[in-house]
Amino acid sequence: MRIFLIGFMGAGKTHWGKQVANRMGLPFFDLDELIVAHENKSIADIFATHGEEYFRLLEKQLLEELVEREDSMIISCGGGTPCFFNNIDFMKRYGIVVWLNTHVEVILQRLLKERVHRPLLKDIKDEDLRNHIVRKLNERRMYYEQADVIIDKEDSISMNDFIQTVLHA
Repeated sequence: MRIFLIGFMGAGKTHWGKQVANRMGLPFFDLDELIVAHENKSIADIFATHGEEYFRLLEKQLLEELVEREDSMIISCGGGTPCFFNNIDFMKRYGIVVWLNTHVEVILQRLLKERVHRPLLKDIKDEDLRNHIVRKLNERRMYYEQADVIIDKEDSISMNDFIQTVLHA
């Protein structure tokens, strides 16, 4: 079983992915961490050196290689992963896609704390961040909504409910 976690940056994909993988006895992969290891550079450095197009192509390549290699896993995808190329269709073909539909205010509070590690946010002022999140979520919603499972209010769901919801997809 392959489970792909999607959602906006700061939605809780890595947090939930690690916990669910541990509980289910499956390997966990964070696509952004795989990219960093592959390039031996931070995401911010990859964007600065090569640009977003290079990053998105590499993201697609590593996603496909991981699916070829692993029959069962939990993978935390980058916030934009499902929105480029045919990634959302690819993930749906090879596993269960779960959208963590986290509330904008929760995402905002998380990103305000960790924005230095987010290259796409580096030039956005704190007071403009909420509007940026809303705009990007609206742009990505059509991809996110294609998920097999939608988890609302991820900050208040129990681990058992999360797993049961995914398994009954």
